[in-house]
Amino acid sequence: MFELDEDERVITETAAAFAAKRLAPHALEWDETKHFPTDVLREAGELGMGAIYCGEDVGGSGLRRIDAVRIFEELSAADPALASFISIHNMCAWMIDTYGSQDQRKTWIPRLAGMEALASYCLTEPGAGSDASAVRTKAVRDGDEWVLDGVKQFISGAGVSDVYLVIARTGVDGPKGLSAFLIEKDTPGLSFGANEAKMGWNTQPTAQVIMEGARVPADAMLGGLDGEGAGFGIAMNGLNGGRINIAASSLGGARTAHEKAAGYVRDRQAFGGALIDEPTIRFTLADMATSLETSRMMLWRAASALDAGSPDKVELCAMAKLYVTDACFDVADSALQLHGGYGYLKEYGLEKIVRDLRVHRILEGTNEIMRVVIGRAEAARARAAG
Repeated sequence: MFELDEDERVITETAAAFAAKRLAPHALEWDETKHFPTDVLREAGELGMGAIYCGEDVGGSGLRRIDAVRIFEELSAADPALASFISIHNMCAWMIDTYGSQDQRKTWIPRLAGMEALASYCLTEPGAGSDASAVRTKAVRDGDEWVLDGVKQFISGAGVSDVYLVIARTGVDGPKGLSAFLIEKDTPGLSFGANEAKMGWNTQPTAQVIMEGARVPADAMLGGLDGEGAGFGIAMNGLNGGRINIAASSLGGARTAHEKAAGYVRDRQAFGGALIDEPTIRFTLADMATSLETSRMMLWRAASALDAGSPDKVELCAMAKLYVTDACFDVADSALQLHGGYGYLKEYGLEKIVRDLRVHRILEGTNEIMRVVIGRAEAARARAAG
């Protein structure tokens, strides 16, 4: 598990080289100008990063979840915000590949794989965030069509993406009444709010997705004839991978922050010597390095469980998301602190990493919700043992 074989090294090194050449030199500028580099995303797609763990029969890369977390660590070492969008795009691609009809897979996966088309995930609403079962967006059957009405909040890629995977209510209240739909960007009745002014993640647009009598054909429902009422399960299963991918995006950003801090204290002279010679500085670096290593191991463990379909995969993915996003945000914050006042300046890149990583503790299920997921699993285990 700890040593990469030749294929794994090639995958990881390819992602690292792309990130270093095409993302890192532009990350600060993209953040400053709020530029969404769709041309660079297409280049990532050409390298197989648009449908990482989708089937090769429809153009996916056919890789594993553990390959994906390594890819996202490398991408986010250059730009956590853009890496995170690619993560969300991959989550949507996987849902289509896994739950879509053959026509849906053949229509969308080849385009998503090359990132010629981009995908956005639409679950959260103004009044339904962590409580996904409280979704109020409605889809009503009208002959051979579904008519959707509702608003989705905090949607990455809104207004730019080509397809929106929307969770909507087709039946009773609660999780059993939800279904998933694929809505194309040019659908009449579909519109988008203004780009949100955010603390971080400035290189990707975030806005409301608004449906006002948006009509889609009946076969736009994900899952075909068996798709009605399956939306909650589709959404939750997609989030398992989304959680470890976003955690990997925290790890890569924190790794860069640690590297910047180590280089800074090595070269910075104070109190008659290099800062790195101060024991308290070394202790901080030691804690940071330990957090990075434990984060990586937790991610690889959870990804391996997801690949294997292990019974505890949901709990392990939640644990990894909880621990890694918390720990890696602390690493980034410590790196900024070690830079002193310079860490607060944009040109050093630390404050961007801190801003970008902060939201990872909120999205794909808040870390408070991760504790709920883990706690339920622990309670069930305790009862079974009794």
